[in-house]
Amino acid sequence: MSSPVSRRAAVVAVSAALGASLAALPVRESRAQPLTPIKFVLDWKLQGIHAWYYLAEDRGYFAAEKLAVTIDQGDGSAATVTKVMAGAYDAGFGDVNAIVQNAAARPGAAPVMVYMIYNRAPFALIVKSGSPIRTLKDLQGRTLGSPAGGAALRMFPLMAASNGVDASKVKWTNMAPNLQEQMMLKDHVEGSAVFSVTSYMNLVAQGVDPDKDIRWFHYGDHGVDLYGNGVLVSRQFLNDKPQAVAGLVRAVNRGLRDTVADPDAAIAALMKREPLLNAALEKRRLLYTLRTVMLTPEVAASGMGDVSDARMARAIGQVKEAFELANAPAAGEVFDRRFLPPLAERKIAAP
Repeated sequence: MSSPVSRRAAVVAVSAALGASLAALPVRESRAQPLTPIKFVLDWKLQGIHAWYYLAEDRGYFAAEKLAVTIDQGDGSAATVTKVMAGAYDAGFGDVNAIVQNAAARPGAAPVMVYMIYNRAPFALIVKSGSPIRTLKDLQGRTLGSPAGGAALRMFPLMAASNGVDASKVKWTNMAPNLQEQMMLKDHVEGSAVFSVTSYMNLVAQGVDPDKDIRWFHYGDHGVDLYGNGVLVSRQFLNDKPQAVAGLVRAVNRGLRDTVADPDAAIAALMKREPLLNAALEKRRLLYTLRTVMLTPEVAASGMGDVSDARMARAIGQVKEAFELANAPAAGEVFDRRFLPPLAERKIAAP
């Protein structure tokens, strides 16, 4: 039989051991890797084309990369570039062509694209399907609409030159972006230069079937071979936190793969953030975007997120010409593929 003294000693020993274990817990917790905060800005108000970011968030892909990503709505794909460049955000979903313009003006200061999403820039001309404008040559002598300084308007002379169209014989009427489709449908103009993924659903909302009632002239089919929107980061964030950049790219890639595999799940994640959206319309927008500007033959070969160096160089040259830039930045200043996951993880089959 043990003595009272030995029993007390045992109790003291156990208590001390337990106390030591409990005391160690906060120490271990403090040594856990903290989440890296990322302020991320979209290109516009919430739409189906943003669903993969929220699906990635809901499925824990950002957290798995030790990232705490805060996603804000935006007010233009070019504005995303300037906001990230100004330091208001670490990263965003914006236009690579706006990066080219800023990199030409301020070398070394512009953000860098690290994951291309829109393999084709969504610039297009739209006319009614019954319009006498059946080819680009038919545009001569016609009046078209565009917001003043709109990117599709600025790129039009390049498309015209590539197709034997005298751009000086095409008249333009300036209008607010939200009136483009309406003005065309009411015959105030004969066509409009648009951002296709936005215009498509604007037409649907006005009771028009954009696949049957509208004739589309996509710039990418007519010699203007530009890339579009993707994930971009500030140079400071890229230099200071390259592991976080790689993690962000991996998480977005996983979210995008899941979105293509299950668009309904992606739209459900979007609707949790903005319940007033029309889920059916946003799914249609998402599928249209996947079909027309994302899942291209180039993406089938090289995977989502990457670019062709030769094509990027040509695109930079076209942007330089269209915007009359003083110089053209090198492709490496605009796009950095170092953070892309392996090709096998970026292969995405069309839904």
